[in-house]
Amino acid sequence: MTTETFDINRMPRGGPDASWLDRRLETDRLEYLDRDDVDDRKRKIIRSLDRGERFFGIHRKLARIVLDEVTDVREPKILELGSGHGGLSRALLEMHPTADVTVTDIEPASVAAIAAGDLGSHPRATVREMDATAIDAPDGFYDLAVFVQSLHHLPPPLAARVFAEGTRAAAKLLIIDLSRPPSLLHLVMLAPALPLVIFPYWHDALISSLRAYGPSALRALARYADPAITLDLRRQAAVLPGSPQIAVASSAR
Repeated sequence: MTTETFDINRMPRGGPDASWLDRRLETDRLEYLDRDDVDDRKRKIIRSLDRGERFFGIHRKLARIVLDEVTDVREPKILELGSGHGGLSRALLEMHPTADVTVTDIEPASVAAIAAGDLGSHPRATVREMDATAIDAPDGFYDLAVFVQSLHHLPPPLAARVFAEGTRAAAKLLIIDLSRPPSLLHLVMLAPALPLVIFPYWHDALISSLRAYGPSALRALARYADPAITLDLRRQAAVLPGSPQIAVASSAR
């Protein structure tokens, strides 16, 4: 670990240079997905996310972003961290005829559900319980590690561990997560969503928005994890609710 001039434990989600307003547009409140006392509600949200992502073709759109990172590898070994319902891994296997995908999640219930489905018997899929902050794999074992819509769930010290572990266990780490809008735009976006927090999906969506990392924070996390990490940030064209921030990290070590 390198020593930074900021306190990683107290770093704002907007980054060390976040504005006064941006620092107030965040929360320590947990999403239902992060809690251990609402399993039924958690499962319902995961099913809702899966249905919505399949309906809008998000799994395949994300899979195209992932596969663009391994176009030069004939039989890529891909590690998906925080798979949740396994939809992205399923799309990767469908869209790439020779990819080998390790499908993982930290939640035993999610891993069991994935293993009981089609991915559990797929010849090019391996389903495992795994922590994205402590990847159980040798250095450089994978061509690509993927962490999608999950980084915002982690506090800064653990988010930095994802950068360290992902670039250790794989040639590249691809993170796709929510964009953090400029603070004034963020405030405008949040206002109409507040009355909807009585619904579990919108409750989690609002908290996700408040916990999303900005570009400055992502750069700081990568530097803190390892000064040898290089980071390429790409934002989708429109900064709208749910539009993704894409980060590709690799280490020179």
